[in-house]
Amino acid sequence: MSEQAEIIPLRGLRGMIAKNLSQAWQVPRVAQGLSVEIDGALAKLKQLSADEGVKLSFTHAIMRAIALTLTEHPLLNATINDKGIMLHESKNISVAVNTDNGLVAPVIKNVEQMSLSELANNLKEIAGKARTGTLAASGYQGGTFTVSTLGATGIDWFTPVLNPPQVAILGVGGIQKKAVVKGDVLTIATCVELTLVFDHRALDGFPAGLFLSALAKRLEASDF
Repeated sequence: MSEQAEIIPLRGLRGMIAKNLSQAWQVPRVAQGLSVEIDGALAKLKQLSADEGVKLSFTHAIMRAIALTLTEHPLLNATINDKGIMLHESKNISVAVNTDNGLVAPVIKNVEQMSLSELANNLKEIAGKARTGTLAASGYQGGTFTVSTLGATGIDWFTPVLNPPQVAILGVGGIQKKAVVKGDVLTIATCVELTLVFDHRALDGFPAGLFLSALAKRLEASDF
């Protein structure tokens, strides 16, 4: 007697996700990763949250840090199509949001122009609408770079799938205490694993690595 299995149809949002992922998987992609110490960043977020009365998280910090770093590394703030690579001036960050119907990526536009508090309020509103299915179609359009955080699941790191037609996406792992060597001294630091996946048609490993290193330095310096 054959086993009865539940079938989830690939239509609607699930079908759109499947189609986009199939398209993204055909891209010649490369992944780079590093570990970043964020004790200073977390302390700054805690102080700013108390001063401004807004709950600020590491997600807000890394989104703004990405936007500021993209200003110095414009090759990653880009989309690609049959005509070529389009470099964008505005830093419109797509954010992976888990919903009951699947993963979506609403867009926060002009992140480089926002304060952390403004960013937190915008993200809360837009992500809330995405989860309830009330975000307009325009809310998912115009993204130039994507960030995906899975720290809440307990994983250390992961390699996210590109979000076409964007050329780069950053995966953010869980925040955890680690033993690190500073000079000749072994100490404990709070760290997070960052994984950058990029479209090798649009840029090479060296400029991508420069961006990731610059982002790490900005986070370690709490410059967001």
